[in-house]
Amino acid sequence: MTQEEIEKENKEIAREYKELLSISYQTLNDEDKKLIRKAFDVAVDAHKDQRRKSGEAYIFHPIAVAKIVASEIGLGSTAIAAALMHDVVEDTDITVEDIQRMFNPRIAKIVEGLTKISRMEPDPDISLQAENYRKMLLTLNDDVRVILIKIADRLHNMQTMESMVAYKQAKIASETLYIYAPLAHRLGLFNIKTKLEDLGLKYTEPDVYNDILSKTKESKEEQNAYIESITSVLNEALEKEFIDFTIKGRPKSIYSIRRKMKAQGVTFDQVYDKFAIRIIYKSELADEKFIAWKIYSIVTDHYRPSPSRLRDWISSPKSTGYEALHITVMGPKGRWVEVQIRSERMDEIAEKGYAAHYKYKQGITEENSLDRWLNLLKETLENSEANAVDFVEDFKLNLYAKEIYIFTPKGEIKSLPKGATALDFAFSIHTDIGLRTRGTKVNGKLVPLNYELNSGDQVEIITSANQKPSSHWLEFVTTARAKNKIKNALNEHVKQISEDGKELLTRKLKHLKVVLDEKTVNELVNFFKLKTSQELFYRVGLGKIENQQLKEFASQKNSNAIFNFFKKTIRKDTPEIKTETKLDLIVFGKNDEKLDYKLANCCNPIPGDKVFGFVTINEGIKVHKVDCPNAISLQSNYAYRILPAKWIDSSVQEFNATLTIKGIDGLGLTNELTRVISNQMNVNIQSISLSSNAGVFTGQITVIVPNIHVLNKLIENIKAIDGVEKITRVIGAA
Repeated sequence: MTQEEIEKENKEIAREYKELLSISYQTLNDEDKKLIRKAFDVAVDAHKDQRRKSGEAYIFHPIAVAKIVASEIGLGSTAIAAALMHDVVEDTDITVEDIQRMFNPRIAKIVEGLTKISRMEPDPDISLQAENYRKMLLTLNDDVRVILIKIADRLHNMQTMESMVAYKQAKIASETLYIYAPLAHRLGLFNIKTKLEDLGLKYTEPDVYNDILSKTKESKEEQNAYIESITSVLNEALEKEFIDFTIKGRPKSIYSIRRKMKAQGVTFDQVYDKFAIRIIYKSELADEKFIAWKIYSIVTDHYRPSPSRLRDWISSPKSTGYEALHITVMGPKGRWVEVQIRSERMDEIAEKGYAAHYKYKQGITEENSLDRWLNLLKETLENSEANAVDFVEDFKLNLYAKEIYIFTPKGEIKSLPKGATALDFAFSIHTDIGLRTRGTKVNGKLVPLNYELNSGDQVEIITSANQKPSSHWLEFVTTARAKNKIKNALNEHVKQISEDGKELLTRKLKHLKVVLDEKTVNELVNFFKLKTSQELFYRVGLGKIENQQLKEFASQKNSNAIFNFFKKTIRKDTPEIKTETKLDLIVFGKNDEKLDYKLANCCNPIPGDKVFGFVTINEGIKVHKVDCPNAISLQSNYAYRILPAKWIDSSVQEFNATLTIKGIDGLGLTNELTRVISNQMNVNIQSISLSSNAGVFTGQITVIVPNIHVLNKLIENIKAIDGVEKITRVIGAA
């Protein structure tokens, strides 16, 4: 760069810095300005040799992020300083300890949180992206400003992605629509949410975005004229009532128009409410509600409202803090128009979320107000042990959810996501009430626990000290809070019963002269055909394993011990008695590792089949037959996710196998089939279906077998039945 270009760039940096101070939403005192200046100087020096892919000096990026934090999110000097330095630890030699020494622990903590998010290293974990989102969301527990600055950082990156390659643009935009836009919505940052959504659409569906954008520009003149025809009428009417107000007409976002086109299956021209009119009035806090309804009355005097589309978020604000009256009226030319009525205070909260509360609540500082904000979101983050994908999906579940308003028996109001049930309501009041819920009444009538609530319902919870949650409750709730509380309670319940069961089992076996050690536990698990030791102890604790069964186990164990004793003393030249191998457990890899797995439904392998393991994205290891219809595709496309596998002897499980048969119909065929299968082979039939057509029968039989050897023997015996011409095993039967 020439000296002239350097001087020009430095002047531009200085201008951006001055603008940052002038646009700050918070009132900055001299100490605040000194703090911001110091952070600015550190950032400028740290990034002095760095440039973005567009070619501009890197410092423009942190300044832009700080401007979004200052003006659009409305945070104070602590967050502005952290935003200016949000990349210095990541990209330069400055450490978190350096920042703590130069500034204070709070700023250092925020910068450290932002650095942790940036340093999430990719690894072969199949749930990597969900795990990264989980880590990011959990920083809410440290300081919510970490997430707010990260959202500002993402917005500026989205605004400056032109120089990136297309596949990176699509990846970043997809992440933005998946997590950042819904998160901004949930945090009350509606202006930022709208920008993120539009930019996300721009890079994920550029053709659709550009098409709607061009059509919006074409119709802009007509829309402005239409808005003017309505606002001129309302201006005159409101001025007559001496209301201090401003009216803004705003087009709907490109993303919201696209969403409406998809949801309603209509074209751009068929979306009529492409814009909204916002009436913002000045008022004392005590008069806000009265003036809002007065404006509502004036609007509806001139334009007929849609009764079903009145939204009163003044009497019952959203959990994000949003307050407004929304009405949809029939405007000129038979078009629906949305009118939003807000006070200046409500408008600021709608644009900047809870940061706007500083102005209107005495004694509120950035720290303790954000702590209150954080408490509204912590419920979703409590169960950090959940599967990463489930965790993120649960968190996202309520980000965009519409809200309903429910009354307690005393008339207090609670907000819940639309679709919430009576049991969700119980958990929203208190965890203990939820866990002890015996029944629920809605509007005085007894209803099921999974009854879906509607706005305005009054709900009474009937509790019992003896009530405990069951696994079915997870199907009765929709909110992440309720799900997490039920899961935690069930785990504790199972754990307690298992501990009691282990003690009980130890005492019972002692009477039978059997010591409960690791070997005995494994033998018991196999004897009762269970999967884990906890399942064994749990069943004992519930009383599902009877004393007689334990006596049978002890008798068999003692018999085996005597047999093994004589086996050791038998002459070496005595021929060994061979028993049939039982194959019913799969081991993996060269070292025959025992891993959790599921049998694939596409080929339904049973013991003795040649198999391989496939590491799936969400369901762990799936076991397929080597001649599975999907085997070639899996092995050619995902060779790095294939595990060698084989069956070994464990005899702890039985398997389904489905057979198709065909032959000449004859009297008593069904009876002969069941006789051979059940009586002769002692194999259980799960289902049987036979049909006859002009003397030829076809059918399908599903049987439960211990391994491939029994199945092959069964097939031979069925083939020997008079009239059976063909019998084959179905590949892909579940």
